[in-house]
Amino acid sequence: MPDIKIVTEVAGRVCALAVENGASIGDGDEIAFVEAMKMEIPVTSTAAEKIKAILVKLDDVIAEGQVVAIIDA
Repeated sequence: MPDIKIVTEVAGRVCALAVENGASIGDGDEIAFVEAMKMEIPVTSTAAEKIKAILVKLDDVIAEGQVVAIIDA
């Protein structure tokens, strides 16, 4: 099965990371938070698996649709 890519729906600044590489997560769990328009928008998992890689760092400026994390499938 191919890895699952988690993407952000908004552009902004990564203001918090809720998990680390290797962490087990559930469907809908928060992976990161993106600050956009003075709001913190969560980036959530779409599957219950393990985090394979977090591709952003705290304070990174990211674009809409950018891959934030990869989950083992």
